[in-house]
Amino acid sequence: MKALFLSILIFSAVLFSSAGQNPVRIGVAGLSHSHVIPLLRNMDREDIQIVGIAESNTDLSQRYADEFTINQDLLFESVDEMLEQTRPDGVITFTSIFDHLRVVEACAPRGIHVMVEKPLAVSKDHAKTISKLAEKYGIMVLTNYETSWYPSNYHGYEMIAAGELGELRKVIVYDGHKGPKEIGVNPEFLDWLTDPVLNGGGAVTDFGCYGADLITWILKGKKPISVFAELKQYKPDIYPNVDDDATIVLAYPGMEGVIHASWNWPFNRKDMHVYGTKGYIYIDNAETIRYRLDEQAEEKVREIPLSDAPFGDPFAFFAAAIKGDCEVGPEDLSSLEINLTVVEILEAARKSSQTGKKVKLTR
Repeated sequence: MKALFLSILIFSAVLFSSAGQNPVRIGVAGLSHSHVIPLLRNMDREDIQIVGIAESNTDLSQRYADEFTINQDLLFESVDEMLEQTRPDGVITFTSIFDHLRVVEACAPRGIHVMVEKPLAVSKDHAKTISKLAEKYGIMVLTNYETSWYPSNYHGYEMIAAGELGELRKVIVYDGHKGPKEIGVNPEFLDWLTDPVLNGGGAVTDFGCYGADLITWILKGKKPISVFAELKQYKPDIYPNVDDDATIVLAYPGMEGVIHASWNWPFNRKDMHVYGTKGYIYIDNAETIRYRLDEQAEEKVREIPLSDAPFGDPFAFFAAAIKGDCEVGPEDLSSLEINLTVVEILEAARKSSQTGKKVKLTR
């Protein structure tokens, strides 16, 4: 675990040395994704300055402006107008997944970095275009996942990398909740989240991406040999146009990954089970892991405080990446490289479910 704690200490030192520096200028593209709310609740922060918010739905932008006391001068009806008038260093995106490409198309030629909410794109074609734009104009395009800020995942990763489990045999990731309508997401979010074009699918996209991201990260960017998936509609009366449950099996040499993504869990969950030839790790939540590393040993529990995570939230991470205080490598959870593979896995899962066959991935 020394590497993890060293990275935390280095970042803490960077934060201390950077105190008093100008905040990173950030634009917000879209408000329909409810993950924007934590940012709107905490706009008065030292590391970033929100310089503009672009949202074509003026009823929605006005509703949030009233609720969170947002200055009307920050509101714009188009991304291009917001970029031209505010010139941000980076843009955080809370649109439909389909519109991620449009945001990058607007930002890249202006040299503006982008962070999108998971997943990166609705298709391989969109993802490849985003990648080409990022390379051409020298910008970062990062993908945010809630699980990227779980210290338990980093501790589990360190244990796996140190060989404490032996050779990996199986990684099982569970993600989801009762369903977006059941938990009461805002109507603007629900409209595109349940649209097969704007979201690229239902639960397979919304929660399948978490497992694809984590497994690809654990395997240091390695692609699966093949993908096999079953997508189901347990609630077609509620979600007639998209799946609400997905089981995705990823085949690798000597091991497999299994992703259970669903809008049918009895409660919210984001947990992972990792098995090796010597033992297992159960990552139960952001702060708790259970592990057993020997047949004769009893299971142990470790609590890891949230303060042990490399970053407290995605906005601090994005600001640090823009300023060069942290480097995003190709094997990092948020990297473009990892998330191109995530999109490829999700597209293969949809194709597999349609054909009933395994889909081999391009090497």
